[in-house]
Amino acid sequence: MQNLSRRSFLKSTAAASSGLLFIPGCISNSPNNRLNVAVIGVGGRGKANWSKVPRENIVAMCDVDDNRAAAGYNIFPKARKFKDFRVMFDKMAKDIDAVIISTPDHTHFAATMIAMELGMHVYVEKPLAHNIWQLRTLKKAAKYYNIVSQMGNQGHTTDGIRSIKEWYEQGHLGQVTEVHAWHGKINFGPGKYFTMPDTFPPTIDPVPDYLDWDLWQGPAKFKPFNSTYAPRSWRGYYDYGNGLLGDWSCHTLDGPFWALDLGMPHTVTAELTNPRVEHNFVADQSIVTMEFSARGSKEPVTLKWYEGPLPEMMPNNNPDWKIKKFDKSGMMMIGDKNTLVTGSRPNFGPKLAIENEAWEAFKKSPPEKTIPRTHEENPVKEWTDAIKENTLPGSNFDYSADLTEMALVGVLAQRFNTKINYDAKNMKVIDRPDLDLYIKEPTREGWSFGENL
Repeated sequence: MQNLSRRSFLKSTAAASSGLLFIPGCISNSPNNRLNVAVIGVGGRGKANWSKVPRENIVAMCDVDDNRAAAGYNIFPKARKFKDFRVMFDKMAKDIDAVIISTPDHTHFAATMIAMELGMHVYVEKPLAHNIWQLRTLKKAAKYYNIVSQMGNQGHTTDGIRSIKEWYEQGHLGQVTEVHAWHGKINFGPGKYFTMPDTFPPTIDPVPDYLDWDLWQGPAKFKPFNSTYAPRSWRGYYDYGNGLLGDWSCHTLDGPFWALDLGMPHTVTAELTNPRVEHNFVADQSIVTMEFSARGSKEPVTLKWYEGPLPEMMPNNNPDWKIKKFDKSGMMMIGDKNTLVTGSRPNFGPKLAIENEAWEAFKKSPPEKTIPRTHEENPVKEWTDAIKENTLPGSNFDYSADLTEMALVGVLAQRFNTKINYDAKNMKVIDRPDLDLYIKEPTREGWSFGENL
């Protein structure tokens, strides 16, 4: 990469003291105040993201898979097309204001770091990054380069998550000491998000002519192609994804993490059924237990994450829960006054687990709404508005890096079927120096970024 600069940020004492960002003047000079946006990862989640901001100007699109990118390429025929985002940044650094990154987990960091180094605002699919060092570095870089950042966990923009935080802060749950979250059993199958290879290690398949396999792997150690890696089922392999916990915790645990101010767990234990540690592949099912210390007046919290058949895995013998049926996925915050229940995202039906008559009365006289509302389930629009309004969206990296780090400590315990005593201050697993390699993973030549920040 050339050491290019997208723009110079003008800083002032007033902007710094107010917490606002000075947004480059070149944005306001674009037609109708439209942002020049580059898209990395065009199909799948990429399409779901760029389609949410139709008024912005898509100037570049980058994807290693021509098949998945084809529809987007057809919609934006004037946008320049690339396979390698490093080349895109070299050739178009002066023409891009902001970047939407919707690639597999293991390539989030490289694309995001380059963009921020060039002064571009960044929107990144969840989970934010693939390892803990990357998260810490992205959080630091967003401040250092003074850009507007956002992670794409839709639920954080919703009324539902604000209700969770308001109900808790206004005392309707009391002291919360337990959180339970579940996502059902992983269903392996061809074409699904989790596909089991026929053998371990996976056999070598021909690389499709529409896929650049070397660029798809990016910073990860090179492996021969197998159809269970791409395009959809990479999440099951820890070299590329972070399993079900990494994929969904940024939704399902967003509510309790924000409301309870959980921070980092000090201890995490994983119990796996049919672990595949030697194959670096997800287990059939698991229970992950995270222990959090007291935070001021908030009592310690035990959080349990379940992947498996329900309700068999859960301790469904507490009469205070008053839950007659579990959804396939969801979350409970158990307080000494009431229990709050949601679906897999914080906006999926948050309610108190109380008798129907009491719940109807609660809804008729709901708690005061004290947290400003934003674009319901449109974190991309929240991000582009924040760029233009000199502010930050809710799931900016200062928040979302911490949320994701909490999850990845759990993923590390799952990955090695072990107990972890986590020293968050020093970013270390106590007495396990062998795990340092996974807190900060090695990268292939040509893919190292952020080392000098």
